[in-house]
Amino acid sequence: MDEHAKRFAIHDVTPAQAAQLAEFGARTFYESFADDNTADDMRAHLESAWSPEKQLAELRNPDIETFVIADDAGRWLGFAQLRANKVSEGVPALGSIELWRFYVDKPFHGKGIAGALMDGAKDRARRRGATSLWLGVWERNERAKAFYARHGFSRVGRQVFVVGSDPQTDHVMLCRLA
Repeated sequence: MDEHAKRFAIHDVTPAQAAQLAEFGARTFYESFADDNTADDMRAHLESAWSPEKQLAELRNPDIETFVIADDAGRWLGFAQLRANKVSEGVPALGSIELWRFYVDKPFHGKGIAGALMDGAKDRARRRGATSLWLGVWERNERAKAFYARHGFSRVGRQVFVVGSDPQTDHVMLCRLA
């Protein structure tokens, strides 16, 4: 982590912040994937996954843990979600937790924020008793796959992730937690 990143902290997202999470999540997803999807598919996905009501339900779900990395002024720079009680191809049924969502706001790419957020996600997964952390990453997202590999993840399977009407292939990656 670079010196700049040391001024940031990880905080839980509260139900009162559901609308802020919906906006931030939709924006970071859009920035990451809009160029590779049709406008209709992107709109359908954002409407189904990122409404304030949907985020409020997820924030109240005990299987989902949502947290942000924020600067000392409280500005959100990235967020992640852990999701328990779900596995995919190649993932051990016992002791695994999913890193379901992991996004850093584009202006903060390459500044150590993602590494700090990943460290926080691994710490939180361990606190929940996980011995492995897994995720799905779009097969065409080379930057993300390289980042995850640098952080101890390796490919163990594949799964389908639907954006609107477009079924896309995700690589399933697993990291053993020490």
